[in-house]
Amino acid sequence: MSQQLKIALPKGSLQDPTVKLLEQAGFNIHMSSRGLRPDSDDQSLDIYLIRAQEIGRYLSQGFIDCGITGLDWASTHEDALVDLAELPYSRATVRPTKWVLVVPEDSPIQNVKDLEGKRIATEGVEITRNYLKKNNVSADIEYSWGATEVKVPDLVDAIVDVTETGSSLRANNLRIVDTLLTSFPHFYASKESYQDEWKKDKMGRMVLMLKAALEARGKVGLKMNLPEKSLQDVIELLPSLRRPTVSQLSEKNWVAVETVIEESVARHIIPDLKQLGAEGIIEYPLSKIVL
Repeated sequence: MSQQLKIALPKGSLQDPTVKLLEQAGFNIHMSSRGLRPDSDDQSLDIYLIRAQEIGRYLSQGFIDCGITGLDWASTHEDALVDLAELPYSRATVRPTKWVLVVPEDSPIQNVKDLEGKRIATEGVEITRNYLKKNNVSADIEYSWGATEVKVPDLVDAIVDVTETGSSLRANNLRIVDTLLTSFPHFYASKESYQDEWKKDKMGRMVLMLKAALEARGKVGLKMNLPEKSLQDVIELLPSLRRPTVSQLSEKNWVAVETVIEESVARHIIPDLKQLGAEGIIEYPLSKIVL
């Protein structure tokens, strides 16, 4: 049998965006409604669906070679892991996940010191414990199995919960006191697997393609023909990723220009380009940008 790389993908809220990212990177993942062992068109990948909270532990124990999970969940195992890349995507938006200390709007708790002797509910017990230790505060921490927001103030004094936008917290009349940790998913390898040359190379290639897919998000390619006399004005107008590519056309005094821009900018500058004499303007989608 050819060599295989055991890779863990996060089961749960990060599952769909992670699979989508892998597909954008060129790795087609085939999911079943109940299966925890997805297939891929890359036969060298042996894929496991594992809760994000457990991936760091299984990596540190050497059961899998690499995996994608949040910095928050891997932080307690970081000494046993090799962090190959931060992957800036999240479950609902492009914003990072934040672990925040939350209390009711009318709570007297204003800062971490006010937690002394209080009760805190959270799924991120180790994250909360490290935060309190760093601030020399002693409080009771209980594991929350879910619906953490409803536990304040009747059951606990404060909670530590995950948010991206904070909108759900505000809707429940809750107030953020402090941010404990800001987290994007990362691509991690076990130290043992990273010593294997084939696995190291395979993981490096995957990371390259994943980062290229992320780099292309929200960007488009733009190409056009224009009179050479307008070239400098167009170059000054274009907010390009790099200096645009300019090539001479067969027609005298005309050039072709090609560049990469943010998709949200295109609708504003294409009319300006037209006014500068550009013709044959083409906007096209990008799947990957390798920097």
